[in-house]
Amino acid sequence: MKNILILGGTGTTGRRIGRRLLDAGWPVRTASRTAGDIPFDLGDPTTWAPALDGVTAAYVMEPDLRASVDHHARIPRFVAEAVAAGVRRLVLLSAHGVGEADDSHPLKPAEQAVRGSGVDWTILRPDWFAQNFSESFWLAGVLAGALALPTGDGRTPFVDAEDIAEVAASALTEDRHSGQIYQLTGPRAISFGAAADLIGTATGRTIRHVDVDPDVFVERQVANGVPADVARRLTGLLVAVRNGEGSPVSDGVERALGWPARSFEEYVAEAAAAGHWS
Repeated sequence: MKNILILGGTGTTGRRIGRRLLDAGWPVRTASRTAGDIPFDLGDPTTWAPALDGVTAAYVMEPDLRASVDHHARIPRFVAEAVAAGVRRLVLLSAHGVGEADDSHPLKPAEQAVRGSGVDWTILRPDWFAQNFSESFWLAGVLAGALALPTGDGRTPFVDAEDIAEVAASALTEDRHSGQIYQLTGPRAISFGAAADLIGTATGRTIRHVDVDPDVFVERQVANGVPADVARRLTGLLVAVRNGEGSPVSDGVERALGWPARSFEEYVAEAAAAGHWS
């Protein structure tokens, strides 16, 4: 029986968690809207029961941060159904800053639901994923040679998704993480300009970081189809980096795993060798 459920099982963290658990011999069920072992949509409660059948541990994430979405009706309701179905361990992918945020933050209800679930829980609060440069948001800019973001010379400790997956896999299968909140970052903070330089050196290409006015950045995101409220929230997070208000370096990876977080240089070397920027 596949008793570990991974929501977003084909995503950046989910597929890495699944690979680790399968390699270690754990029974895993990946769930997503378009692929994975079973169809699942957090916005469609009729898909929840089949995904939860026989499950005792679950990796939970909220993929939709739009203000128009009722976030009290999604993860909190799913958590209640999961516990009723027999889930006894929850690992939530949250984000930096949720602990200090007010109740308007879309991930606040998720954290509150998990902490009040009555079962073992672990919360992961990662910084910006290093893989955003090679697999998602910022890949197009890297390939175009101009990473246009409203971050100035601000620095942030990008975290490798491999470390997030390692912590999540351990939390899903080991009792010692129960009740823990892990702030997950890389070992040092660097600027987006320094990140672009490191990628450029590894790939033999010229990649520049171009500082962009925040309002212009919002307009560009909306023009590319990003909902306006999501574009504003994303821009606010990037401007926080510019203003020195981003995530501080944390020892969360080492506290959870017993070894240091992977460096950005290690990530760049592996991503370049894998051909992500070819």
